[in-house]
Amino acid sequence: MDSRLHAPMYDFLVNLSLLDTAYISSTGPQVLEHLLAAVWTVPYRACLPQIFFLHFLAPWECFLLTAMAYDRYAAIGRPPHHLVLMGRGRTRARMASTSRLLALADAFAHTVLAAPLRFCGPRLITHFSCGLPPLTRLSCSSTWATELALFVFSFVVALAPRAPVAIACVRVVAAILRIHSAEGRRKAFSTCGAHTTVVCIFYIASVLCYILPSSACSGLRDRVLSVLYVVLTPMLNPVIYSMRNKEVKRALFKALGKESAS
Repeated sequence: MDSRLHAPMYDFLVNLSLLDTAYISSTGPQVLEHLLAAVWTVPYRACLPQIFFLHFLAPWECFLLTAMAYDRYAAIGRPPHHLVLMGRGRTRARMASTSRLLALADAFAHTVLAAPLRFCGPRLITHFSCGLPPLTRLSCSSTWATELALFVFSFVVALAPRAPVAIACVRVVAAILRIHSAEGRRKAFSTCGAHTTVVCIFYIASVLCYILPSSACSGLRDRVLSVLYVVLTPMLNPVIYSMRNKEVKRALFKALGKESAS
């Protein structure tokens, strides 16, 4: 509704907000149910949809954060070319479509490989969601294909995008250091520092949780890492990208009829 927010960055933020809402909704209700209920059981047919959505939404967020890092680099490092590079709707649509297709491929592969797993002994998952690492540790059937897929897709989804993100961050820092205004440098560092922090938390936690073999993982560490990228990141994103963004706050005050003179 606010024309000041009709910019490429806010298109990405719209997608990120919808994605985070769906992401936390895939695990949060089940966690709340288990905290309130006396019986903590989940049918395996209910685990498979959760596996699908987790492995669809997490990779999608990886690619979306990568696109946002490139957008920030174009805005700070090459401001005259920013609208040319990111202002076209077709460019953003292609980036969004590619990220969704890659995330869907990841989700379908893991769900198909998890469907035939058999469980002969203990069926207690030391986790708050149906993740593949704790399931593979309980399965009595061969899990080499599942673990290989986890390793390959974790590399493609989490490790590969880190290279362009790191390059973008280095170039952004170099561009910020060339800004003569101290206030301009402070604002740029504040925005990019917050984005980089969220990216690091999300990437590092997801990589450590999924790229290592199940035999090298402990239940407690899996749960802690999962909280970081399943709960903490969706909680921090609204704070970093909305509550700390002056343009978003101005648009909110305008919509509420309380727009300030600033």
